[in-house]
Amino acid sequence: MAWSETEAERHLRSLELFGMRFGLDRMRRMMTALGSPERRFDTIHVVGTNGKSSTTRMIAAILERHGLRTAAYTSPHLSSYTERVQVGERDVESDAFAAAVARAARAAEQVNRTLAGDDHVTQFELLTAAALWAMAEQEVEVAVVEAGLGGRYDATNVIPSRITALTNVGLEHTRWLGPTLKDIAEEKLAVLEPDTTLVLGADPAPQALAVAERVANDRAARIVGVEGGAPTVPLLARGSFQQRNFALARGAATAYLDDARARGRAVAGEAVGGGLHEQAVRDAAASTAVPGRMHLIEGEPLTVLDGAHNPDAMAALVESLPGVLGGRPTAVVLGALEDKDAAGMLGTLLGMCERAWFTAPPSARALPPATLQSLARQLGFEAVACEPTPWRALEQARGWASERAGAVLVTGSVYLVGDLLDRLDGAETLGGPQVLRSSPIR
Repeated sequence: MAWSETEAERHLRSLELFGMRFGLDRMRRMMTALGSPERRFDTIHVVGTNGKSSTTRMIAAILERHGLRTAAYTSPHLSSYTERVQVGERDVESDAFAAAVARAARAAEQVNRTLAGDDHVTQFELLTAAALWAMAEQEVEVAVVEAGLGGRYDATNVIPSRITALTNVGLEHTRWLGPTLKDIAEEKLAVLEPDTTLVLGADPAPQALAVAERVANDRAARIVGVEGGAPTVPLLARGSFQQRNFALARGAATAYLDDARARGRAVAGEAVGGGLHEQAVRDAAASTAVPGRMHLIEGEPLTVLDGAHNPDAMAALVESLPGVLGGRPTAVVLGALEDKDAAGMLGTLLGMCERAWFTAPPSARALPPATLQSLARQLGFEAVACEPTPWRALEQARGWASERAGAVLVTGSVYLVGDLLDRLDGAETLGGPQVLRSSPIR
């Protein structure tokens, strides 16, 4: 009997109790059980600390406009697991998604029977396997795959990618990836295949660049750098940081087409003489939205939702906010998970806020609002309130901002942003998926 999308999502949620387990053995067995779907199309692997989802979507959009049937795999999602798998820039159909999860679940049952002790296929492994199987069934030509937490033992590292794109390297997940930028870069870049191409984001940290050069040399891989930061084409995605992400996406798409041509594969949409077609690049830039990043709610008070969840992402957000908020007095609604550097995020953010509401994202790993309040006060910021229920925190912040012709920023966690977007009535898009009608909070 076929599964529904609801049944598929219920099964995925049931796997959360098994937690996170590194290692590729389970995933390789899953691929064998599924008939090696990851080898039925080309892949581009996107690794790094921040900007992976944006870059992944942008690469797929550029290549789609060069006549290729593309797919994108990103994580996490805002509202539904189906958001993580896109084919032709659209979320995979619910029936196709449910069928892929059901097929991967059957493969997981086979694999689990071969594993020792309490070992078990994890949620991310099953979801990644389902995504790769769905892409193969949809007969995509190239899939752009965002790595999960790490690299070396990440479930996505079963793909044989000809192109790897590194967005940046920051201090996050140090418990699993190591305490220094060098350690983290080593883990991220362990995915690099021999005799392939590594595309580096603009201005990589010196420690990360040194690792990239050594790993590329050891594996006879080519390094391509990109120019970053300066606006080149108008983007639908807001924020100066998106210009850097798009520069990397453009570089990765170019590297893929160059590699395809070297392998004797013609691409219909290439410019004369090879490379990217400029109009295709402009079309991709003008139409690629990134939900949950600089996400505006239309109406008063101006409300911005952004899933920044570490100090580097928060710094990129703060850099871009003046152009959006226009000097309005600003209240922040912030929630974070316990494994995040909340103090680092607050130290970056609170200087541009007048008042803060601390809340709890819908996760068992949510940091208590009182802990955030204590951290803020240690930083000398006293204008804070604790409201554990996110929509009530947002309602209170919007009331404060309305009285002052101000603005509200919601940030600190993708889970928080997704929960609040789900609760907004009448989320009919205006001018693209990033601008939503203002509506009451229920």
